[in-house]
Amino acid sequence: MDDDAIHDLFAGLGPVSIKRMFGGKGIYYQGVVFALEVSGEILLKADAESAADFAEAGCRQWVYEGHKGRRPVAMPYWSIPDAALDDPDEMALWAQRAFQASLRSRKR
Repeated sequence: MDDDAIHDLFAGLGPVSIKRMFGGKGIYYQGVVFALEVSGEILLKADAESAADFAEAGCRQWVYEGHKGRRPVAMPYWSIPDAALDDPDEMALWAQRAFQASLRSRKR
């Protein structure tokens, strides 16, 4: 996904910044990374408090396939709910949920 499309996707949250990271992109709001772009897909941050919401919405957790012989690692990032992709207001709610999860993670 190109940077303009990412800015448009998160317009309801507010201005975001985008930085290259690990072969993808980190997406930041108020200096806090809350989403990633990996292989063209946007993934939102979740934590113990919000992961169940993502699962209930039918989202898929990102599982990083490590090097050969290593087990896959479940990462704290989830796909965007389908309904949010077509509804800017719904997208803003999910982006805010991801941002809040990132803030909680930073406090630990």
